[in-house]
Amino acid sequence: MSVERHVAQTVPAAPPAPGRDDSSLGSPPELKRTLSVVGLTAFGIGSIIGTGIFVLTGTAAANQAGPALVLSFVLAGCGCALTALCYAELAAMIPVSGSAYSYAHAAFGEIIAWFIGWNLVLEYTFSVATVSVGWSGYVASLLAQFGLHLPPALAQAPFDRGIGAFAIVTTGAWLNVPAVLIVAAIAALCYVGIRESSGTNTIIVALKIAVIVLFILAGVSYIHPVHWHPFIPPNSGHFGHFGWSGVVAGAGVIVFSYIGFDTISTCAQEAKRPDRDLPLSILASLGICSVLYMATVVVLTGMVSYRDLNVAAPVALALDRYSGLRWLGVPVKLGAILGMTSTMLVMTIGQARIFMRMGADGLLPPWFSRIHPRFKTPANGTWVTGLGAAIIGGLFPVRILGELVSIGTLLAFITVCVGVLYLRRKQPDLPRPFRVPWPKFTCIGGALACAGMILALPRDTWIRLIVWTAIGFLIYGFYGRRHSARIR
Repeated sequence: MSVERHVAQTVPAAPPAPGRDDSSLGSPPELKRTLSVVGLTAFGIGSIIGTGIFVLTGTAAANQAGPALVLSFVLAGCGCALTALCYAELAAMIPVSGSAYSYAHAAFGEIIAWFIGWNLVLEYTFSVATVSVGWSGYVASLLAQFGLHLPPALAQAPFDRGIGAFAIVTTGAWLNVPAVLIVAAIAALCYVGIRESSGTNTIIVALKIAVIVLFILAGVSYIHPVHWHPFIPPNSGHFGHFGWSGVVAGAGVIVFSYIGFDTISTCAQEAKRPDRDLPLSILASLGICSVLYMATVVVLTGMVSYRDLNVAAPVALALDRYSGLRWLGVPVKLGAILGMTSTMLVMTIGQARIFMRMGADGLLPPWFSRIHPRFKTPANGTWVTGLGAAIIGGLFPVRILGELVSIGTLLAFITVCVGVLYLRRKQPDLPRPFRVPWPKFTCIGGALACAGMILALPRDTWIRLIVWTAIGFLIYGFYGRRHSARIR
C-alpha cells in the first residue's frame, strides 16, 4: 500500500463524515473524534507521570546512578525530545491509530511493522503491568498509615529474578491481588468509551500535578546537600552500577518514565484536528513532564540517601523520614495512586488501538479490529490487554518488567527516527503539516541516543527480548504472513 494513499485517506481537511474509511491498510474501523489538544496533552501527561516518577526514581538511584540520576533524566529526556519531534512529524502526516507500528508499516513495509508492533505489545501491555505493581505498593503503604496491613502473600509478586536471564525464584507470595484488581477496573473503564476515559484522565492529571508540585515545594526545605555526595558514586565493579556507566544505564532504565508522549499518536483517529493537535500535544506533554521529573529527582535524592531508595514507594519513604512532612504523606500517596491509575488508563487505550490496527492489517485475527457497536471502542483488544497485564502484574516484580518495557520502547523510538529520514528521501513531496527541524541532526541524534540507552541495559534483558522477538516472528510466520491485507 503506497504512502500517498495512506496519507490521502487519513489526513482530512475536516473531520470525516460518518462511515468514512480512516484505514488505508485494512478494514475501516470507525472511532469517535472527540479529543482536543488539551485532552491529548492530558493523555500524554497521564501516561508519562506514573511509576517512573513514583517508583523507578528510587530503584534507579539506588542501583544505577546514585544522586546523578538527574543526569540520567537529562540524557533520557534529550533522546526522547528528539524522538518526540520525529513522532510529531509522522503523527501529523499519518494520523491513524497504531503509533510506531503504523509509521513503520507506511515507511518500511510489513515485516518491520510486525517487529515494531510486537515490541509495542511489550511496551504497552508490560507498562500497564509494571505500573500496576507500583500502584499496589503505594496502596499498601497508604493503608499501613491507617493501621491496615495487607498480607504480603496477597500484595507482592510470587516470582522474582534469580541469577541468569531466565532464572526465576519464588518469594513465598501467592499473587499481587491489588495489581490484578486495578488492571481489571481500568480495562472496564476503557471498554466503555474514549470520552469517559478522557474526562476521567484529565481530572486525575490535574490532581497528580498538584501533588507533585506540593511535594517539590515542601521537600526543598528538607534537602541535606550531604546526600548528594558523592554526586556520581564510584563504579561498584558491575557494569551499569554507578560511575558514568551507571548514569547511562540509569537513563536506559528510567526512559520508561518518559513513555507516554508516543501514546498520544495511538489516538490519532479520535483527534479532532490530528495534523495540528498531535504535534502540539506530544511536545507539550514531554516538556511539562521533563521539568517535573528533574525537580522531583533533585529534591528526593537531597532528602534521602540514594542508598535507602531501593523501595517500592521512594517518595512516601522520603516523607515518612521527617515528622514535619508526615501530614503530606496521605495526599502524596493518594496522588501517586491516582497518577499511576491514569498511566494504566492511557496505556490500555494505546495498546487496544495498536491491536486494532494490526487486526485491520491482517497480521492479527480480525477479531482484534472489531469496534463495539455501542461504545465505539476496540473492545476486544481492550480486554485482551487487561487480561495479559493483570496476569503479568500479578506475578512479577517491577524491576524485571520495567527493563523489558524500556528495551521494547527504545526499539520503537529508533524505528520512528529512521523512518522520518527514510520517508523524506523516498516520498519528499508528501504533505507534512509538521516538519522536524534540522532532520539529519534530530533524527540521527535521536536514534543514536536511544541505541546508546539500549546498549546500557542488562544482558539478561537483551536475551529476553530475543526470545520475545522469536515468539513474535513465529506468530507472523504461521498467521500474519498468510492473512495479511496485502494479499487479499
